[in-house]
Amino acid sequence: MYFLALLQLALASLSAAQYFTHRPKPHQPAFEHDPQYKELQRVYEWKNIQYGFPSERDREEVLRNGRYNPDSPIPIDIDVYYPPEGGAARHFITTPRFGQGVPYSLGYVTQVQRENGSEIQAYPSYDWHKSHGGDCNGLTSVYRVHIDACGQMWILDSGEIEFVQHCAPQVVVIDLASNQLIHRYRLPEDTFKAKVSRFVTILADIQDPPPLGVCKEAFVYMADPTSKAIVVYDVKANKSWRVENKFTYPDARFGTHTVAGESFELLDGPLALAVTPKGLGLRRHLIFHALSNELELAIPLDVLQNSTRWQRGISSSLEEFVALGRRGVQCAAHAVSRSGFWFCGFLEPIGIVGWNIQTPYTKANLKLLALNPKTLQFVSGMKIVTRPSDGREELWLLSNRLQRVFGGTIDYKEINYRVQRCDVDDMLQGRGCVGS
Repeated sequence: MYFLALLQLALASLSAAQYFTHRPKPHQPAFEHDPQYKELQRVYEWKNIQYGFPSERDREEVLRNGRYNPDSPIPIDIDVYYPPEGGAARHFITTPRFGQGVPYSLGYVTQVQRENGSEIQAYPSYDWHKSHGGDCNGLTSVYRVHIDACGQMWILDSGEIEFVQHCAPQVVVIDLASNQLIHRYRLPEDTFKAKVSRFVTILADIQDPPPLGVCKEAFVYMADPTSKAIVVYDVKANKSWRVENKFTYPDARFGTHTVAGESFELLDGPLALAVTPKGLGLRRHLIFHALSNELELAIPLDVLQNSTRWQRGISSSLEEFVALGRRGVQCAAHAVSRSGFWFCGFLEPIGIVGWNIQTPYTKANLKLLALNPKTLQFVSGMKIVTRPSDGREELWLLSNRLQRVFGGTIDYKEINYRVQRCDVDDMLQGRGCVGS
C-alpha cells in the first residue's frame, strides 16, 4: 500500500509537470496591484428582457398564447462581433428556454431603448425560433455561443424547453457577414443521455485560423454539466465522442452556491471551457472546471482530440488529466487571453479573478482584478474579443443575479442583468476600464 501511494504521488507529479513542460518566462510582469471596486465599463443594463418582433401581430400572438413574458427570459451569455472592414459592433445575447415566456433564445441588442433596457431582436431571424421546438431545423434553446476569428458563430442548441427534449442537441454555424447557415451537426445518441443531458457551453478550437486558413477545420468542445461530461466534435472527420470520468464530476461540498447572502442548490459538472493559446511554448490543454467544484483541471488537446483514447469509457486516459489546483470557492464562466491570462467570475468575493497560466494555480497566484458586490453577481457569460481596428483584446462579461432567479427574490424594478467590458491590458495593469 505504501508503494502504491508513492506511485500515485509520482504519477500526479508527472501529470502536473506535463502541463508546465518547457514553460517560458511570462511575457508580462506579475500582477502588481489588488484594486478594489474597479469599475468595468457598463455597456447594457436591463431590469427585464425587452424583445422586439418582426411585427406587432407577432408580438400580440406570443403574448396571447403565453409564449412571451418579459420577466421570464434570463440572459446567460454574451459575445461580440466586430466586422473586419469596420462598422458597428454587434452584441449577441442568449436567453435559454428554462420555462414558458421565452419567445426566442438567441438575439442581438438593438439601439431601440425601452423602459427597462435596450430592445433585443431574434437572430438569425424570428423564423428560426417561432416553432418553439416544433421544427428541429430551427433553434430550440441556446445557452451559449462562440464567435471565431473568421466571423462564424458556433451555436450550441440544447434542444430543450422547460427541460423537455424536443430536438436532438445540435451545433449550428452561422456566417455573421451574410447571416446564412454554413454548417449543422446533430449530436448522435451515443454522445448524450436522453432526458438527462443539457448542453450549455461551446468552444470552437480552430485548426486553420486566418490569415492563411478559413476556419473550416475545428475541434468543438461542448459542456454537458447535467450528465457530467464533455463532448468533442471533430468537424473535418464529422464525428464526435464523449468524455466522462471522475474528473468531470462535481463535488457535493460545492453544490450550495451562495452569492450576496442568497443560496441555491445545483450539482453540475463541466461548465467553463478554454484552451491554452498557441505561441507560449506549452503543450496545449483544455482548461475546464465544473460549476459545483473548486478544482481547476486540464487535459492535453492532442489526447482530447484522439477519439481512440476515449473508447474505454470512464477509465479512459485518466492519467492524462491534470489537477491544476483548488480555489476553495466556485466560479462560473472563464476565458483565457492570447498571452495566457485566465479570468473567472468568483462567487466569493464577488469579482473577477485573474491567473497567469504559466504559474502554479495557487491562492497566491490568483489575483483579484475587479470587485463589485452589486454589478458582478454571478458572471455566467465571459468572452475575450479581439478588436480588428488595433488588435487589442477586450474582456466582455454578462452578470445575471442567478441566485435571485433561483430563490424567487428577483425584483424587476431594479437592474438585474448587465453587460460590461474592459480592455484586457488595462485590467491587468490596473489602468481602469471606464471609457477605455
